[in-house]
Amino acid sequence: MKIALFLSIAIVGAAATHAASAATQTANMAVSATVTTACTINTTPLTFGEVALTGATPATATVAVTCTSGGGYTVGIGNGLHNVAAQRNIVSGANILAYALFQDPAHGTVWTNAGAGLISGVGTALEQDLTVYGQVTTGQVIISGNGTPYTDTVVVTLTY
Repeated sequence: MKIALFLSIAIVGAAATHAASAATQTANMAVSATVTTACTINTTPLTFGEVALTGATPATATVAVTCTSGGGYTVGIGNGLHNVAAQRNIVSGANILAYALFQDPAHGTVWTNAGAGLISGVGTALEQDLTVYGQVTTGQVIISGNGTPYTDTVVVTLTY
């Protein structure tokens, strides 16, 4: 019985010695990724509603920008379909109402598609809402559209 036990231990020990003497090698594997700035843009309508007799009618809209975190971007707004000498206009048939779009609620900076008229930002990977402050220009003759709304379309451009 002692011999059988000794043989069992010797066989297990030999197997363990054989496994311990197996060769191993290692190698490093490079891992990489590329992240470029990617952005999306959405807008809400700018609706003035009923224009006051004085013309001074405000409205707001939202430009929603979502960009990769750390990615820089600019947002510009064009002059619209009915602009005359860079004056934005909404029209109803032959009737015209001038309006402006601003970057701030005090109407201090006109929002355009170039230079200081652009809004710049840096992406956070979360939606960033930019408010467009619209104002129908004061001091103009207000003419009824007789049921036909005054309209215009502006192009909002996101550059990244």
